[in-house]
Amino acid sequence: MSAPNVTVSVTINGVAAPGPAAATCVAAVAAAEELAPYAPPPSPAAPQRVVSPSLAPPSGERAWHRRPGLPDPLPPLRRIENTFIMRVPLRSPLHYPSLHLGHTGTSVPSAEHKSSPYLIHAATLIPGRGDPIPHGAVAVNDEKIEWVGPFANRPSKYESIRVINVPVLMPGLWDCHCHYQAFDVLQGLDTVSYLPGTDALTGAITVEDLRVTLLSGYTSIRELGGNAGDLRPGIERGLLVGPNVYSSHTALSITGGHGDDHMLPIQSVREAMDRGSPVALCDGVDECLKTVRLQIRRGAKVIKVCSTGGVLSLNDNPEDSQFSDAELKAIVEEAGRSGRAVAAHAIGKAGIMAALRAGVQSIEHGMYLDEEVAGLMKEKGTYLVATQHIVRTMAADYLDTLPEPSRVKLLKILDLSKSSYKLAVKSGVKIALGTDMLSSDRKSKLSHGNNAHELMWAVEAGMTPLEAIESATANGPETLGRLAPLSGQIKEGYDADMIAVSSSPLHDISILADPENITHVWKGGKLYKGGN
Repeated sequence: MSAPNVTVSVTINGVAAPGPAAATCVAAVAAAEELAPYAPPPSPAAPQRVVSPSLAPPSGERAWHRRPGLPDPLPPLRRIENTFIMRVPLRSPLHYPSLHLGHTGTSVPSAEHKSSPYLIHAATLIPGRGDPIPHGAVAVNDEKIEWVGPFANRPSKYESIRVINVPVLMPGLWDCHCHYQAFDVLQGLDTVSYLPGTDALTGAITVEDLRVTLLSGYTSIRELGGNAGDLRPGIERGLLVGPNVYSSHTALSITGGHGDDHMLPIQSVREAMDRGSPVALCDGVDECLKTVRLQIRRGAKVIKVCSTGGVLSLNDNPEDSQFSDAELKAIVEEAGRSGRAVAAHAIGKAGIMAALRAGVQSIEHGMYLDEEVAGLMKEKGTYLVATQHIVRTMAADYLDTLPEPSRVKLLKILDLSKSSYKLAVKSGVKIALGTDMLSSDRKSKLSHGNNAHELMWAVEAGMTPLEAIESATANGPETLGRLAPLSGQIKEGYDADMIAVSSSPLHDISILADPENITHVWKGGKLYKGGN
């Protein structure tokens, strides 16, 4: 039997949430809290919770019932004119973490997450920023790094605790530009669409992609459009395995711009936006302001804006700027009021310069970067996230699958991307590493889990292996501006996000590109890969 056709809304301290959001909340509760939706009421002989008559569902109506043995049941539902109302006392936004869905707080660690202090002893300790420490050691207490130094100099209180010995220890890696959209690049790139597919399948694929990402050594990601942000609460609660997620959820685009699905009717695109599409079209200052606020409401930790055209978007030019100066300034200022940094997809010089004038935190791609651009980026302290892996891999493996307009654009920017990246490295521009990883097909080099190939391109551009590691670790959090966590370095007081490697990437950076060489992964002090 199909479920009744009803409207669902959520009332939080007397304030009603919109229907679609409420429906999502109820679905999340059903999955994460193991509730049985619309289960038949218990028989009269079974023990029942006594509730106020005004809150009890009418006799014979279907309601939500917690399965036996689960503590702290949710308040019951009340039927009012074909609408189920779920009253949620707002003791904390995280009192029911499954209703949290991207709000800005941090989940409280579960009791089983807490562990006894332990020590990691490494033949080589790479701190992320600074010189390596031979025979270094790290003391971890719960989620934080409590002490770092030479193993021989460890304080006496650590002499009797458990020791884990590894060849090389370094901070967990950061991918500062990636997408989780359950996209199969091997099916061909002539039908690229930003619209979500089947929700259940997309979610299941994304869960696996996030797990693979973490086990490949990436303990944090900055997702600039995709589904990972919606799964962040499940990761934080320990229901799912994945990296720390800092997501923009969507990318802001002008109508007809890089984020617009050109091959679809505009009404279809706008309807998808209301359902959580990873792009949001906005035109004019007022729409830009509201769209930023909507992303923050959804839980975005960073705001992404497309200030130029792109390669895979069929009907625009990467050299053309998108958004006016007034629109870009409004986006950056509005994001800044809530502490959010802005990342600008910017390929052509005009769009790069416009984004820099507006005050963005990072330039994504930056293929037309020249000496003038590099000088302004250094002056403003703006980061470059060059996303070399997708450009190189697309050109090497997928030219035949690209539609003609995208093929022409890719070939035009290929050499530019190499030379501009080398110029940025030589000029001393701040650089963080991001892949633009987008595929869920494990046979593809563009699939999640292959992220660390980006360090190889950084070394090719002129970085030393140690500099590439710093760009992939310590620099990553700084792309988040004021919301940057204490992460990316093996340093006292920082999050215990670390990886162990089978041999030294200081001698061969490609070691990191093979997940088999990542022997241990710790996130928040908890071991996700490797033995004790």
